[in-house]
Amino acid sequence: MDIAMTLPTMVPHTRADVLAWCRTIDDGPWSSLAVPERITYTSHDLVVELAAAAALTERVRLWSTIVVLPAHDAVDMAKKMASIDVLSGGRLTMGIGVGGREDDYRAVGAPFNRRWARMDEQVATMRKVWSGEPPFEGADPVGPPPVHGDIPLVSGSMGPKAMARAAQWADGVDGPWTITGGTVGLIEGVEMVRQAWRDAGRDDQPHISTSAWYALGPDAGDRLKGYAYDYLRIFGPDFAQAMADRASSNSAEALRGLVEECAAAGIDELFLVPTTADVSEIDRTRDALGV
Repeated sequence: MDIAMTLPTMVPHTRADVLAWCRTIDDGPWSSLAVPERITYTSHDLVVELAAAAALTERVRLWSTIVVLPAHDAVDMAKKMASIDVLSGGRLTMGIGVGGREDDYRAVGAPFNRRWARMDEQVATMRKVWSGEPPFEGADPVGPPPVHGDIPLVSGSMGPKAMARAAQWADGVDGPWTITGGTVGLIEGVEMVRQAWRDAGRDDQPHISTSAWYALGPDAGDRLKGYAYDYLRIFGPDFAQAMADRASSNSAEALRGLVEECAAAGIDELFLVPTTADVSEIDRTRDALGV
């Protein structure tokens, strides 16, 4: 199983933090560098941060985890992602999904209804753009073309219906997830993805990834619970507190256990999500995992 790192996009951070994280991740053993997206939050813009990562790294793959695609225009996002792919030398994987926060849609004037069906349509539009097909009759193509002619797409999906849709167009799924790990739940999620691929008549193997919040070092327990609560409080304080109370990847032993559970479940790539902008968290992570 590959182990990847996520930029501290969801916590306040500076230019110096982005420089340090990108360069330290690129110099380390990590397979990929990911950037998540929220709109009505303190986070930096996903496209801007991915563009910075494209310029500041040479080796790691870049991921969006995830672009809430129906909140964006498909042609505009296709152009932005292709630009990042070119700037990174063809290292981009685009994780996309519908999200679950109506506030993010409302903030940018995007409709919240039909978002799964709209995402399917947007995927087809983006691939037409990347193939060089003009967006309408008489228009010039939208450039630049991706380095390898296309950009791998991974669907942020949970549940059999969402995974069945993903199997029609995605290269993989970023979905099997549990806030506390748990091998049994992860195994069920992995099998659900593989079954969706089989049901769709596909003989290729989906790339299956998941993300996990964690904290190490001083006050790790309080920091992890505070991060989880703040991130989830849009769904209500009771739900946010219940989930925060379950967050447990706050020690070297717990983090190692999480990695072992994900590997045993058949996850292909685990994205670790830091809860601090302090770049020394990467050193603590390497020490904890022995990598």
